[in-house]
Amino acid sequence: MTNICDEINMLISVILAHPNPKSFNHAIAKMAVEALKSNGHKVFFHDLYKEKFDPLLPAAEIADDASLPAKIKKYCEEIAEVDGIVIVHPNWWGQPPAILKGWVDRVIRPGVAYEFLEGDSGEGVPRGLLKAKTAMVYNTSNTESEREKKVFGDPLETIWKNCVFGLCGVTHFHRRTFNVIVTSTEKQRKNWLDSVRKDIDMIFSKEFINKPPRNKLQGIR
Repeated sequence: MTNICDEINMLISVILAHPNPKSFNHAIAKMAVEALKSNGHKVFFHDLYKEKFDPLLPAAEIADDASLPAKIKKYCEEIAEVDGIVIVHPNWWGQPPAILKGWVDRVIRPGVAYEFLEGDSGEGVPRGLLKAKTAMVYNTSNTESEREKKVFGDPLETIWKNCVFGLCGVTHFHRRTFNVIVTSTEKQRKNWLDSVRKDIDMIFSKEFINKPPRNKLQGIR
């Protein structure tokens, strides 16, 4: 019997941003990659710290028609090609780590991820260009969910859902946060990793891609 995901043959980009190879973020990314591959998808996996990604955006790269370094050009070509995106990172001061913010600055760029329409000098709302229509973001945090929402306003939700993926044309956005990591037990972490596999199995399935459910998946924003 043919696996339905083998027929899709999707390309998925998994981006990990955590400096410690023994972190739970690495365990999340590993599980996501394994689940994607077991469902027949091709995975482009990037551990930004291991790859020593340079997050600094030079002035020469800002223009739409800028000549890009070969490494950055390859990242751009890949993100434009994939059918889905998975991001894994910790919540640091309500933001992604600097290396991941730099990846957004240099890779999620005009002409690749979005464009302004003719006559728009950059003051309007751009049109999204990404082929990917589904994105999943996993975060770890040492703040309780209620405090994160009430006190801080859950800034990561706004950053990824509205400021990045929504602007770039990714219409199906999902996010799951695991907390509190610092006091979590081995059993909790195992259950969390099981939920990662279930998320990936569903979100990147043929049925879900063709007709996403109206209600969010359990525990996912």
